[in-house]
Amino acid sequence: MCLACEEAEMYYRFQLLRQIADGKMPDGVTEDELRAMDLPLPGEVEVIVEADGRKTLVPKTQADNKNDFTCDSPE
Repeated sequence: MCLACEEAEMYYRFQLLRQIADGKMPDGVTEDELRAMDLPLPGEVEVIVEADGRKTLVPKTQADNKNDFTCDSPE
């Protein structure tokens, strides 16, 4: 692949990631295509803003769905 083609592909992936980071599904791309490109789906990543203003995409941590309820009944 030539340098220009690589740059165009990287720019396309960057544009897809920007839309995904905003929580939007990119137009014209399916979930399967995103998975094939090793890209996350909307809602799987979040943008972290560092103290110096840098923005970083990190995977969202899934909240534990454990139930803290315990029954005090003897049965």
